[in-house]
Amino acid sequence: MTNPNNATITTVHRAEFTASDALKIPTLRILQDDGSLYDGATAPELDKDTALKMYDTMVFIRVLDERMLAAQRQGRISFYMQCLGEEATTVGSAAALSDQDMIMAQYREQGALRYRGFTLEQFMNQLFSNEKDLGKGRQMPVHYGSNAINYMTISSPLGTQIPQASGYAYAQKLRGLNALTLCYFGEGAASEGDFHAGLNMAAVHKAPVLFFCRNNGYAISTPANEQFVGDGIACRAVGYGMKAIRVDGADILAVYQATKMARDYALKHNEPVLLESMAYRLGAHSSSDDPSGYRSKEEEALWRKNDPIARFKAWLLKQGWLDEAADNAKTEQLRADILDALKVAEKVAKPGIEHLISDVYAEPIPALQQQLDELKAHIRKYPDAYPITAGRLD
Repeated sequence: MTNPNNATITTVHRAEFTASDALKIPTLRILQDDGSLYDGATAPELDKDTALKMYDTMVFIRVLDERMLAAQRQGRISFYMQCLGEEATTVGSAAALSDQDMIMAQYREQGALRYRGFTLEQFMNQLFSNEKDLGKGRQMPVHYGSNAINYMTISSPLGTQIPQASGYAYAQKLRGLNALTLCYFGEGAASEGDFHAGLNMAAVHKAPVLFFCRNNGYAISTPANEQFVGDGIACRAVGYGMKAIRVDGADILAVYQATKMARDYALKHNEPVLLESMAYRLGAHSSSDDPSGYRSKEEEALWRKNDPIARFKAWLLKQGWLDEAADNAKTEQLRADILDALKVAEKVAKPGIEHLISDVYAEPIPALQQQLDELKAHIRKYPDAYPITAGRLD
């Protein structure tokens, strides 16, 4: 008999529930806090240059985050978001990809962007929305994007990138490319309808996409236990008929190994995989957030002991691949370089106002041109209210 229901029919003759905790997803851990491996664990194959690039990227992002949050507090930029505590999550996963793979991010994945080759100057130009910004000043700070390194521009609304990733990966498959799409999102975004639509679409059409959930415990001020009742996010993959894996997001070796394994599987079978990283957002949600209103200092202090950079550094020292004195000197130089780049970028002129419409279409449509003309007239009428723009009108 055919089965039009597309479900396993195992017959029983007495009613019984399937327990809500019937499925429990294990968490992969390889690296201990002291830099040694857990008993039975095997480190992934990593050469010295790759490992040091991963470490340098993590340190770069940590220092950048510190400096730019301070810049926001000084009023030099309008907004910032740190990935403090999640550096291993984004860097470890990006390192396991091919450069041809597309990355669709949420907003806390600057580690993946840096690993791909985004320069210090490009970070600064975007954060200051100056005329050298690849996005021409149209986006909020931290909403990066780069066509050159296959990093899709970030959107503010939560979850929009999830079904987009499914469609993009499906197109990669149809074109016969040896590449896939990795889609980052937080556990809060997994509460959006786009999450369910995107996963179902990818599963049905067998799209090679890695759905990478950063479960960092909080969706702004909402703790995970007020968002969902199930066992995290990874267990949802089973409901959509896809593979899942959960990792310790502060263990970069585990993240790298899990992502590499997931990528190999997705490309071989043309199927999606859901990865869940279990980490902790050590900083505020953004520069507009005060976490003291919803979590204790004691909780934060406890999780600060689980520092992904310190753990990876200890492993590198054990390999003999890192010199601590040289590393400290390099970090201090990095702080100076970032401050210098900040001072340069904040003095670069803002984009001309015509860039609001310059490449939305091949040629601006009449309606957009009319709106731009009206805006220019308004600014000319009230130049004191728009001191930066008023002086640059033609």
